[in-house]
Amino acid sequence: MRRPAFPEDLIAAQSAWDRTYRTLADPAQRGRTTALRRHLLELSVQVWWHPYWREAGTGHRMALRMRAQELESRAG
Repeated sequence: MRRPAFPEDLIAAQSAWDRTYRTLADPAQRGRTTALRRHLLELSVQVWWHPYWREAGTGHRMALRMRAQELESRAG
């Protein structure tokens, strides 16, 4: 099966979403939860409503998450 090619800004938004979600789950960030939740919501909107999905359909959303995680693990 061919791997979908995602736009860089979509991958970046998904990666930022993953990082923000992990930060929000960290108990040490207790005083920042409101800001982190707002940021997570903004990123959710960017990812969910990205123009890429109009043409590709929504069937590749899990592939996007896996691609973003793959790139994060390579970078870190």
